[in-house]
Amino acid sequence: MSGEELRYVNIEPAMAEELEAIELASFPSTDPVDLYNARELRAVAEDFSEGSFAVLDGDRAVAMGTGVRRHFDLNNYQHTMAEFFESGFSGHEADGDWYYGTTITVLPEYRRRGIGQRLYELRKQVCRDYNLRGIIAGGVLPGFVNYKHEMTAAEYVEAVRDGELTDPTLTMQLASGFEVIGVLENYLPDRKSDGWASMIVWHNPDYQGNE
Repeated sequence: MSGEELRYVNIEPAMAEELEAIELASFPSTDPVDLYNARELRAVAEDFSEGSFAVLDGDRAVAMGTGVRRHFDLNNYQHTMAEFFESGFSGHEADGDWYYGTTITVLPEYRRRGIGQRLYELRKQVCRDYNLRGIIAGGVLPGFVNYKHEMTAAEYVEAVRDGELTDPTLTMQLASGFEVIGVLENYLPDRKSDGWASMIVWHNPDYQGNE
């Protein structure tokens, strides 16, 4: 790693191949077909670059946080990533009133440097800038692999939420002001987590509705 300060910039279509490589390196137990590919990342950059960020160490991309605008019913939150992308390569809805966080990926050697926290803060600012209701996302559960033979995903998420267990991803999300409203089945095929994810939400306190 270089000694230069990390820079956070909006993603551009030209970054697509490099960002795809970060995605593959960050989720080695997930089938690549279920992760972002370069074509989809170009679509995200073209449709809503303002909502997605690359983290640069010098000229090298080392992390990213992507998202799009969506309409979403919190009372009917069950969905999979495959269903999410049925509407198009990026899944972006230009008039959507929620920010849907599609991925945060950080190269292993750059983890535990506060990058994820910073990306969440940038997402929150997007919500403020575009007057969105807040952030919604399906959160992977990397720590569940250590407990899946003794408890369900819902029990694991509840234990993490209550501070009885620590999960590398969910614990950080809770510390960033998110709340868990449930678990998602078969959200993202992964042999370690058996496809389970948490359904998280952050409500924008500055949102001004049109009602």
